[in-house]
Amino acid sequence: MLLFMKKLVSVALLCFVAQSVVAQIQTLPLYTGTIPNSKPSSVQESSVTLPNGGVRISNVVQPTLTVFLPPSDKANGTAVVICPGGGYARLSIDHEGYDVAKRLNEMGVAAFVLKYRLPNDQSQPDKSIAPLLDAQQALRLVRQQANKFNISPSRVGLMGFSAGGHLASTAGTQFAQPAGQPTDKTTSVRPDFLVLMYPVISFTDSLKHAGSRTNLIGEQPTAAQIRLYSNETQVTAQTPPTFLVHAQDDATVPVMNSIVFYEALLRHKVPTEMHLYPRGGHGFGLKNNTTQEDWSASLQNWLGSNGWLKK
Repeated sequence: MLLFMKKLVSVALLCFVAQSVVAQIQTLPLYTGTIPNSKPSSVQESSVTLPNGGVRISNVVQPTLTVFLPPSDKANGTAVVICPGGGYARLSIDHEGYDVAKRLNEMGVAAFVLKYRLPNDQSQPDKSIAPLLDAQQALRLVRQQANKFNISPSRVGLMGFSAGGHLASTAGTQFAQPAGQPTDKTTSVRPDFLVLMYPVISFTDSLKHAGSRTNLIGEQPTAAQIRLYSNETQVTAQTPPTFLVHAQDDATVPVMNSIVFYEALLRHKVPTEMHLYPRGGHGFGLKNNTTQEDWSASLQNWLGSNGWLKK
């Protein structure tokens, strides 16, 4: 009988732990009511699972935030909104989203994976602002619900990978006049810090990632559009402190994207830290297998040295 009771208690405890873990992860709609800059269309979201298990999402019509909260005893009040990459054509939602969110939770940081709308003429009147609208709304939503998530509204960062890094750096340099016509004009859309992983920064001919530029602003963009979305030209003294990671042999997004952004931050005296690897290519996510250095550990040190990991 005693053995039976012990097993029963163990099962109950496991169920409780499982429910607690599930309760820490939830998905929220980014908007309530009408989604701005959208129009009726036949576009439907699709998801593909690759042979290696990776998940790629495209044709996003209903943007969402998937919430990953750290255990309450580890939570320190800092939050990060994560923008996965995919060339503004798809989202690498797992290894540049969910996996990273879990790593941030280990640091005590609340993580919010943004499934943002990808540029699409069929479903958006102005495809060039759809991703930015969603990134700015994500920052608003996290700050508006700060008490619910046990975070500080003044400790909300924005993280982006590849084209998601372009989105994050756009949001980090173009917050003074939020995109569209927001109904909430009081909640700040300025990230408190930026984490940019092998980011697309520049849309100039010499540095661009062609797919990202074409998908966002078309095949024949104007000089003004190219400059607006070349974020190294948009840096000011108000740009948030930034952490950069890139590989020198990145054949998809040239490493000079990170370097020109770093140089612009230096010119404007914005605190910044950059980690460049000789090898690693593009899209390595949490683990660059060519080095024993762990960029997420370096990020943890950077966050800690700036006071964002203090409770």
